[in-house]
Parts: sequence; structure tokens; C-alpha cells
Amino acid sequence: MIRHLVLFKLNEGVSRDEERVRASVRATMELKGRIPELEFWECAWNITDRPIAYDFAINSAVADTDALKRYIEHPAHQAAVARWREFATWVIADYEF
Repeated sequence: MIRHLVLFKLNEGVSRDEERVRASVRATMELKGRIPELEFWECAWNITDRPIAYDFAINSAVADTDALKRYIEHPAHQAAVARWREFATWVIADYEF
């Protein structure tokens, strides 16, 4: 199994309450039902307020590197990424477990 972690940081001046942000969160939450490779999926807003904290997190898992590649290339994933790209930056980590 491969764990796929993503941490999003909203750009300066961008609020969680903006419609484009809310729409991106909805699209992200819906990926679980749309991409068969996802064996585990959870995502949520960060609940702490610390200078080093990111704003939104995804914790997911896929079976193997082929499944990860299919997930990354899936049109629904690409559409969600395009939304976030408008107002946030992110970091990822993929590891086997």
C-alpha cells in the first residue's frame, strides 16, 4: 500500500469562506466516490492555528505505484488540482506502508 498525503496552504488573502475555496473542498471530498483506485480517503480543514500549520489536509491510500499513477492522472483528480492551483500551494508525501 502507498499512503498519499497532501497539505494545502491558502495563498495570502484567501479565506476558507470564499466560494471558490468551498467548491474546491467539495470537489476534493467527492474524489473518493469517483476514483476507484482510492482505498482510503479522508480530508479536512486544519483545526489549529499555528504559524507552521497548513490549512487543509488529504490522507489517502492506494494499492501500489500503478494505482497512484492512475489516481494522479484521473480527470477528476486533475480537475480538483486545477481548482486548488488558483489560490493555494501544497506539499505531498507518498510512502509505502
